[in-house]
Amino acid sequence: MTEYEVVRDPLWDNIRIDAAALDVLDTPAMQRLRYVRQLGHAFLVYPGATHTRFEHALGAYHLTRRALANLSERGELAQLDESQRMAARLAALTHDIGHYPFSHTLEEAGFPKHEQLGVAKLGHGELGVLLQRLGGNELVSAIGQLITGQSQSPLKGLISGSLDLDKIDYLSRDARMCGVPYGAVDVDRLLASLVLVETERGRLEVGVLEKGISAVESLLFAKYQMYRNVYWHHAVRSATCMFKRAVRAAECSGGLSHDTIAEATDDGLTEKLLATDPTGLARAVHQRRLYKRSLDVPASEVPLEAEPWVRERPDLLEQVENRLAKETGLAPGELLLDFPSNPSMLAIDLPLRNRNGAVERLTGLGREGQFGLPRVADELYRSARRLRVFTARPPAGGFDRVSSLVAAPVSDVEKWLSGGGWPG
Repeated sequence: MTEYEVVRDPLWDNIRIDAAALDVLDTPAMQRLRYVRQLGHAFLVYPGATHTRFEHALGAYHLTRRALANLSERGELAQLDESQRMAARLAALTHDIGHYPFSHTLEEAGFPKHEQLGVAKLGHGELGVLLQRLGGNELVSAIGQLITGQSQSPLKGLISGSLDLDKIDYLSRDARMCGVPYGAVDVDRLLASLVLVETERGRLEVGVLEKGISAVESLLFAKYQMYRNVYWHHAVRSATCMFKRAVRAAECSGGLSHDTIAEATDDGLTEKLLATDPTGLARAVHQRRLYKRSLDVPASEVPLEAEPWVRERPDLLEQVENRLAKETGLAPGELLLDFPSNPSMLAIDLPLRNRNGAVERLTGLGREGQFGLPRVADELYRSARRLRVFTARPPAGGFDRVSSLVAAPVSDVEKWLSGGGWPG
């Protein structure tokens, strides 16, 4: 058996894959990712966005190998044995094995986080048998902890954190495949600036050298640009909202089970939905008959949310949508409310080693005179968000008060649904 193979990649050119990773790639859990698109329904807007979770997994693995090689050349990994390095490489490769079809759509619909499903898969099937052979329970546990961000390994920051290499690949790859200029990250500079920093006595953590500050800023700004222009594009969000509603309806009616949905591919779930969806929304998305915007306002015009129930309570959101639909002459399911959020979008928390060897922490407070982007992160985040109401046809009324509705506490919203006064 050869010690490695080389795969050609449109983003990183040649990706060198070691023997253990090759075996992992050949398992059904990994091969399924060939048929799960990275960006869900974004291809309805950006036709090139048909790249998959499989390609992304290879890219994250490749960047992890490069980061480990850079750290090793500087003597940073002297205290770490090969088992810890292998766990980091394989965690990067397998971090998305639990992903649902159509990106994060189903997590928004109330399904468990994909990391939970992925960790469960590490111990089952062909992948579980292989990982046991490669390193036993210790390797399985180490990979799972890295994926969920619960690891005590010094290499955790490569897999989960402010600078995890997953972000660098998906921002760069998504921008390339969508054909947009927004996801530019100074990858070479960033990787060359990674360092293991002693943050507490005997505790090492992935950090960055002072020379890498501008590269870190490029990563954060790329996230902002991609969320604003691609991930939260109005037509992408319309398709996402319609699909969420279709899946929830199919599951509630018994047409689809949670396990079937979790194990499906994009095309497999679409085929099942077309046969079982009682709302007709899945077919409308499939034919790109998307709902149109009846309201579209920036987050700056929305009061601060008392509780993020739009994100965290899909059941309540559906009730609110049906009530608003009734009040504006629409049928249930003909109105969808959307206010996407990702509070950690521009979060930063990592150690910095300055030119004098001293260590400080980069956080949302920034660094006077040198690292200013985090200081305006809240404003950038708010400027990326939009409150939208999508409808199947023109409504009979307006939505001037929806801004106060989404900002209201859950208790006020529930009282309104029960016949009380308008919340907020």
